[in-house]
Amino acid sequence: MPGMPRRDFLKSAAAFAAAASLLTEGAMELHANPLGMPIGCQTWPVREMIAKDFPGTIKVLADAGFQMIELCSPFGYSDSGFAGLAKYKGTEVRRILADAGVGCVSSHFGLDALRKDQQGAIAWAKDVGLTQMLVATLSGPEKPTMDDVKRAADEYNKMGEQAAKAGIQQGLHNEGFETSMVEGERTYDVLFELLDPKLVKFQFQVSTIADGFDAAEYFTKYPGRFISMHVQGWSAAEKKIVAVGQDSLNWKRIFTAAKVGGIKNYFVEMDLELMRASVPYLRKLRV
Repeated sequence: MPGMPRRDFLKSAAAFAAAASLLTEGAMELHANPLGMPIGCQTWPVREMIAKDFPGTIKVLADAGFQMIELCSPFGYSDSGFAGLAKYKGTEVRRILADAGVGCVSSHFGLDALRKDQQGAIAWAKDVGLTQMLVATLSGPEKPTMDDVKRAADEYNKMGEQAAKAGIQQGLHNEGFETSMVEGERTYDVLFELLDPKLVKFQFQVSTIADGFDAAEYFTKYPGRFISMHVQGWSAAEKKIVAVGQDSLNWKRIFTAAKVGGIKNYFVEMDLELMRASVPYLRKLRV
């Protein structure tokens, strides 16, 4: 084979070096994402936008730097801006997400909606490509008895069993009922005792630090029991939600503990501008 002219060789070498640099930068950016996971966000804060234009809103989130999103499904959230999703088949929702270049493995469902038609919700979840189905709360009374908590846990274990048969992991968020007290204990802690570790995983709401719930402490206390978390920055001085990285939380500590907790994905959940402002910090954070 004839030798390559020096000029062509130099051009090829420069092109190779540039390509290698881009690959290295991409690898570094991927590595920089906490836990090596895509940066995700919850769609609840943009529900009004979704009600007007679902595909357009997903594109806005993708352009903001989010690679993974968590939905709120029309099963229980139709009166909160997500009714429009029902006009799409689950497979169409999956295509819209794929066209925007974002992944989606998780969605919230209303507890009452699961009571009425869990199999229908599971079928929709499978069509969308979900592997996780969450509820925000088990909706027990503000001041529960232990029997109230046991009944709620028993019902949700049965739902978790049905989801597991379909290859889906059922999960539980921690707001409202879960932050109550029962017989001197946090209801949340009692639920860790009552819910089957195989059938129900937990999703931690970081902003519950306002109620004394520390994410890192819970991840360490209950290893392997978590599946995801909702991420909010928190200013201890101002006692309000702020952008991640512009707050007083120790995110290296939280994400390090998240590995122990079993976290598989995380979703930033704040006003859109605060979510956007959190992306640069999360891209640079190394754990």
